[in-house]
Amino acid sequence: MDKILRDKKAIIIFIAPAFIMFTLILFVPIIQVFYYSLCDYNALTKPEFIGLENYIDLFTDDETMRIALKNSLFFMIFSAVSQQTIGLILAVLLTNIKRGRNFFKNVYYLPAVLSSAALGLLWAFMFNPRMGINQMLAYFGIEGPMWLSETSGFIVLPMWVIAFVALWQYVGQTMMLYIAQISGISKELYEASYIDGATKVQTFRYLTLPLVKPMMVTSLSLNCIGSLKFFDLVYNMTQGGPNHRTDVLATHLYTQGFQYFKYGYASAISVVLLIMCLIVSFIVNKCIKVETYES
Repeated sequence: MDKILRDKKAIIIFIAPAFIMFTLILFVPIIQVFYYSLCDYNALTKPEFIGLENYIDLFTDDETMRIALKNSLFFMIFSAVSQQTIGLILAVLLTNIKRGRNFFKNVYYLPAVLSSAALGLLWAFMFNPRMGINQMLAYFGIEGPMWLSETSGFIVLPMWVIAFVALWQYVGQTMMLYIAQISGISKELYEASYIDGATKVQTFRYLTLPLVKPMMVTSLSLNCIGSLKFFDLVYNMTQGGPNHRTDVLATHLYTQGFQYFKYGYASAISVVLLIMCLIVSFIVNKCIKVETYES
């Protein structure tokens, strides 16, 4: 009994510093944000409690909030479908080639480790209407569109441009997650399936897909939450313009908090964003059923 108590004390002593730091850095700010979201607060005066007024204004009077919410959902759906599909395909292809595997891994993964702010500025230059891609198209007599400002009709071209840039940057990260999972699958299972007459397509459908589902849940959750929190590329490529048509929740939060100093209002946006992330994570974990396989 004394040994068990000593072990428990040792565990508490080792865990306590990390737990205290985790609480101070994460939970205390979250509680503060919830409180500030119920206040009229500009950081210069004391918070004035106003109840749910910030939330009511968000969903009734704030047109930019509706645009930002729609754009964030667009990014989430586009990223979830494109990155998961292409990332899984690339992972399967790269685990089945012998030559150049490491080279292609590095090529696809490299953008994921680069600064999003730097890449945003780079692609903003590339899509500048007077240079970059348009200048190259001009050599062939083609007049390029206004990539980052064309918003006529139902299609907001800058949103699709930013979405494809995000796909280019982060698909390698998804690919590496799936490669790690596929590499852990026993080669004996594949050999047995080929002996039984299964084709590569059938092996992928009935063997690889079920066994990568645990990683699919993790990857999809990270993908969706990261897309909802999307900020760097949008801010550096369009700053939410033109006329807020490319604003997302994170850029709208930044504008309200750090340009207009409406910290209470910005806190309400952050609470909405937090709740959306929790809901999406819950839905992903509930919708994708992970079976347990015993060897």
